[in-house]
Amino acid sequence: MDSSTLLMLAAVITIASLILAFSFLIRLLQAKSKLKNILEILNDIQAGNGNHKILASPNDITAVICYKINDIVYNYEEQLASLRKATETNKQLMTSLSHDVRTPLTTLIGYLDATHKGIVQGKERETYIETARHKAHDLKDYIDVLFDWFKLNSNEETFSIQPFEISELTRDILKDWIPIFEEKTLDYDIDIPERPIIVKVDSEGYTRVINNLIQNVLTHSNASHIKVSVSNRSNQVEICITDNGKGISKEDIKHIFERLYKCDKGRSEKGSGLGLSIVQQIVKNMSGTISACSEPYKYTSFTIKFPLKK
Repeated sequence: MDSSTLLMLAAVITIASLILAFSFLIRLLQAKSKLKNILEILNDIQAGNGNHKILASPNDITAVICYKINDIVYNYEEQLASLRKATETNKQLMTSLSHDVRTPLTTLIGYLDATHKGIVQGKERETYIETARHKAHDLKDYIDVLFDWFKLNSNEETFSIQPFEISELTRDILKDWIPIFEEKTLDYDIDIPERPIIVKVDSEGYTRVINNLIQNVLTHSNASHIKVSVSNRSNQVEICITDNGKGISKEDIKHIFERLYKCDKGRSEKGSGLGLSIVQQIVKNMSGTISACSEPYKYTSFTIKFPLKK
């Protein structure tokens, strides 16, 4: 190889090295600029603006880092939104507690003080004692609901999901309600198939759901008729509880399962506003779904769906 060829080869190598170095320098400057941009956005996010996203093309040297930061920020914003919602719910709950617990407690004390001091006598005294007893039971029911809600939201509630014959389980629950229906002269229609339907549920949780929905009818609907049905729909089972009471408006039905939500129309003001939210959480924990539909002064129907055991 002669000297001219060597010189030419050296020149090519030099030029290639310069081009490579220049290219590397450009990418380094781009990366430095991008990192500066990332730092500015992170400072902005730290200041409370979580809506920022770091843009990067797939071939960008910082693309992997940018995408990862975006994921972290997105998850952080979701957790922050959930925390804000929980904080707001807790504030509402404390406001509700001050009214829904203190008011009946004050009334209860008033009735008991009147009987204790001899302000009322005879039949009136008996009436006061009976009223105080009802107030105490109402207060206990409210506190029980609160404990259920706190346990579910602190993940302290444990569920034992096992295969159950849902028709028989539902019959066992309803047999305790039939005397109450008859006492309140509430017509009832029970439509449960004789053939076995196997579903994976927590028996105690399922019982609480059905009892809560039936109690909801008795407490709020002013219905004269209730129907409970169990049906097998292809790959799932449907449990429907329907009444012919006052119903729920279209606006209220959208929020019926929200925590602390109380319907302004078509339902009694009595209640914590937590019952249906608890029902939905229990059903969800058993891999089921619950929905509601209603037409005011015609009907209200709650439908629970569970996948059939495979």
